[in-house]
Amino acid sequence: MAKQFIYPFTFGDKSKSDLLGGKGANLAEMVQMGLPVPPGFTITTDACREYLTTGIVPAQLHDQIHVSLANLEKVVGKNFGDASNPLLVSVRSGAKHSMPGMMETVLNVGITPEVADAMAKSSGNEKFAWDSYRRFIDMFGRIVCDLPDETVHKIEGEYLKKTNVKVVAELSAVALKS
Repeated sequence: MAKQFIYPFTFGDKSKSDLLGGKGANLAEMVQMGLPVPPGFTITTDACREYLTTGIVPAQLHDQIHVSLANLEKVVGKNFGDASNPLLVSVRSGAKHSMPGMMETVLNVGITPEVADAMAKSSGNEKFAWDSYRRFIDMFGRIVCDLPDETVHKIEGEYLKKTNVKVVAELSAVALKS
């Protein structure tokens, strides 16, 4: 039997922080209390430990992520990567104990240019959609690809100069899209 590396938020409570990390255990506790928590799942600290020990993502984790995403799609009625009905998720890191400022989050995982374009059309807010995509690219680059902040700031600064604006918030939808 394969080791279970993923649990839905409906599993556990705050006593499971060794397995679920602090955030995962607290989300499970909130669900147990009946608080409104969006559906989701937690990848266990065991998966992290195995990766840190071997340098390899456990093979069964890939399958468990696919199954968990499929279950999440059914629950929320949206589909990961589907521009017409996109499921966007947040990926948050966690540990047994809180470490403010040390743990990272990547928002809007699942957004693509096609999804952003569809979001712009369905929401009627093109700037919101393309800024969401920009934020995803920024977070993914810095956190997942380990781009140095200086590199990200340099690229951003050059683009702001090219578009004649001082801050990202002033970028138009057209500028964000390009």
